[in-house]
Amino acid sequence: MRLILLVSGVVAVGIGAATLFAPAAFHGANGIELGSDAGLLSETRAAGGALLAAGALILLGAFVARLAFTATVVGAATYLAYGLSRLLSIALDGIPASGLVLAAALELIIGLACAFALVRDRRQGGRETPA
Repeated sequence: MRLILLVSGVVAVGIGAATLFAPAAFHGANGIELGSDAGLLSETRAAGGALLAAGALILLGAFVARLAFTATVVGAATYLAYGLSRLLSIALDGIPASGLVLAAALELIIGLACAFALVRDRRQGGRETPA
């Protein structure tokens, strides 16, 4: 579980920080032009801040045993929500830039890894620790 939390936490912190502190550059890499609309930038930065906070909790769970279960739940919920939302968007809006399709695949993989870690941990009676 520790490796899953470490990887998923680092990814969420990195993407959250990039979205919070450099939203135009981060989204521009996929051809998304945010422009200077204060409302759009606010919405984008807010999502980045939330992802950064979730990533920090997930990452902390890799090192603090009593937070491991909660961090894994947050990881599964966060990544599966992102991945499934992107799949819904593909169905409703069409296929976006290839980087965003790749992001959806990675989000689903990481989310499922967290979910499987939860199931495995529960089958072992919750004895899994991050150390």
